[in-house]
Amino acid sequence: MKKYRFITIICLIITVYGCKTHFATGQENYKATISPLAFERGKALVFSSCAGCHYNRSVNKFIGNPIHDVPGIAGKVYSANLTNSKTYGIPPHYTDAELKYLLKTGIAKDGRFIPYMLRPNMADEDINAIIVYLRSNDPAVTAGDTTIGTTHYNIIGKLYMGMTAKPLPYKTGIILPADNIAMGRYLVDNIGCFHCHSKKLTSLNYIDPEQTKGYLAGGAKFKNEQGDDIYASNITPDKETGIGKYTKADFRKALKDGESPKRKLHPPMAKFKSLNDHEIDAIYSYLQTITPVYHKI
Repeated sequence: MKKYRFITIICLIITVYGCKTHFATGQENYKATISPLAFERGKALVFSSCAGCHYNRSVNKFIGNPIHDVPGIAGKVYSANLTNSKTYGIPPHYTDAELKYLLKTGIAKDGRFIPYMLRPNMADEDINAIIVYLRSNDPAVTAGDTTIGTTHYNIIGKLYMGMTAKPLPYKTGIILPADNIAMGRYLVDNIGCFHCHSKKLTSLNYIDPEQTKGYLAGGAKFKNEQGDDIYASNITPDKETGIGKYTKADFRKALKDGESPKRKLHPPMAKFKSLNDHEIDAIYSYLQTITPVYHKI
């Protein structure tokens, strides 16, 4: 009898927390504006901010990848297929308005909360550009009719999701900053530099990035395909443990070529070939304004 009572309680807990992962969906009547400029901007953004998880280099398409950084105790996670596959791709099954709402809030069209790739502070112009690119016939997003795997959270994963699910507010009317340092901050936020280079992925503050624990001081733990632990670098301007001694040229080389003054960088750090020098310099200028943190990784 006690055994069945225990099972019943567990089922009730799962049901209650499962309900918390479903939320009201957006109702905006939105359609992306297509232009060559939007396509080019969208391609650069998708390769800079989405490719780390979604771009599969074995086929050179956005068909997704296994995500090794989620603890196995919670289940198995795979990044979504972002190609225009009508069978496996996300874009063909979403309207432009639904894609915009998902990127901003984390709420999918069926009301599920998906806590990845959240960009509440991204400018409307850039959201538009991403959607234009995802709908395009660029080879990287043309139909990739295959699946890498299906995300499956077990009981522990579902309980954790239910307890921590926090959709973000739907912020619109955001414009791109004109100031160089402000643009650097914007890119650190929306490319996702602070996601990886802060204390840990589970304590990110998407609305106010600077309030994230260990903001840009590094330490977040990742795993490579072999299961080895990899820790993100300190990118505050500390001269001993951060990037305080980097020149602009050093920083450009690190981001574009994956080489710092002392060593070669390795995955999950990507090579940001799609960022232009002006954008990289803006990021560098912004990073020089934040408080140096001595944090040896």
